Amino acid sequence: MFHTIIGLIIRNKTMQLLLLGCWLVPNFCLALEVGQVIEPMQMKTLSGGQFSLPSNDKNTLVQVWASWCPFCRRQNGYLEEFVKRTSKNSINIITISIDKTPQIAKSYMATNSYTFEAAMMTPELSKAIGKIRGIPILFILDKNNQVIYKEVGEIFEEDFLLLDQYKK
Repeated sequence: MFHTIIGLIIRNKTMQLLLLGCWLVPNFCLALEVGQVIEPMQMKTLSGGQFSLPSNDKNTLVQVWASWCPFCRRQNGYLEEFVKRTSKNSINIITISIDKTPQIAKSYMATNSYTFEAAMMTPELSKAIGKIRGIPILFILDKNNQVIYKEVGEIFEEDFLLLDQYKK
């Protein structure tokens, strides 16, 4: 019945499939929002290690970026400063590159001397995060993987100072 109603409203088959996909799998069309929970998962980092969500009883900062994004480049610099002034036991930090290959992301990380952990976007992560409408994206997850902060687009150096409140 749903398909018939949509078929009457929208004659284009591609649009019908897109709407049906959004109805069946909401994260296909909607991005993760404050209050929602990411399923526990493991990520392989670019350095070859493993990162778990959740990691422990601390909040987790998750940032999505790409090497070709000028806003990400600036924000990653602010993130690096945040990492340097943050004790390792106060907040978990993982970033997720949407670059086409791990080699591109690794080269970018090395060129800029970034020390924060990075992983590559995977189909599982993409499904958990939902539709990306712009980068960078920064999330803070609590110890139960619930999103307690989200910002799409560049945040500035002074905004990173406000993120200190999420450290434990």
